[in-house]
Amino acid sequence: MIPAGWSLWLTPSSPPSGSLVFLILLGGIFTSGAGCIINDLWDIKIDSRVKRTKNRPLPSGKLNVRTAWGLLILTLLLSLCVVFLLPQESRKLCLTLASISLIPIAIYPSSKRWFKYPQALLSFCWGFAVLIPWAASESSLAGGWPLLSCWIATMTWTFGFDTVYAMSDKNDDEALGLNSSALALGENSITTVSICYGITSFLLAWGAISSGVGNIFWPIWILYSFGMQKEVFLLTRFHNNTSIFSRHFKKQVVLGSILLLGLVLAQNS
Repeated sequence: MIPAGWSLWLTPSSPPSGSLVFLILLGGIFTSGAGCIINDLWDIKIDSRVKRTKNRPLPSGKLNVRTAWGLLILTLLLSLCVVFLLPQESRKLCLTLASISLIPIAIYPSSKRWFKYPQALLSFCWGFAVLIPWAASESSLAGGWPLLSCWIATMTWTFGFDTVYAMSDKNDDEALGLNSSALALGENSITTVSICYGITSFLLAWGAISSGVGNIFWPIWILYSFGMQKEVFLLTRFHNNTSIFSRHFKKQVVLGSILLLGLVLAQNS
């Protein structure tokens, strides 16, 4: 939902209407729910053998597979309802994008079995969180640099923080014969994360410049960019403490929200 907000407040029509923000918020909740359920259905046997995930509802037995499938169908139907509530002129494009997004979302959970960098496929999935809100607002994807910058920035950001998330499972993944960018990159993982965050900061700045955002955005962007690299520094200092990885992941939510606040303030001022 954070990249969706970045997208909405970088469009030429920014600031978006309250009704559109509400629909994108609902869509984000329902599609995230569907994605999580698909992931857990794919990984039910694997999750029971991984320390971090063994207590999730499906592998722990708190939730049965039939109920999970019912919830998956429900969240997908609710997501579809949200699309049909979007402005009529943008509905067809949004429906097309949403339909296309289901393919990588469904495939992603299996990718750790056959692809060295499953986080790259996840990043592509997250890219739709930028494309669909933009299409809903503008009825097209002719967004130029603001859209392109936000889209790529979202994917590099996602690859960075999910690589960190994968670091906590390195030993279990290796033992189970699974893939992750953390395993593939090895000792270069943290450096790669830092580069990803640097690219993200640069691209979001370029998108903001291209959109003509107000000056209030820039001190917040500096805070965001500094915070991203600070979190990387903490990884290098405390990488032997596995709890740092989950804390890093949560901090990205805070930092992404701070940047979104900067865009909101700049475009509403």
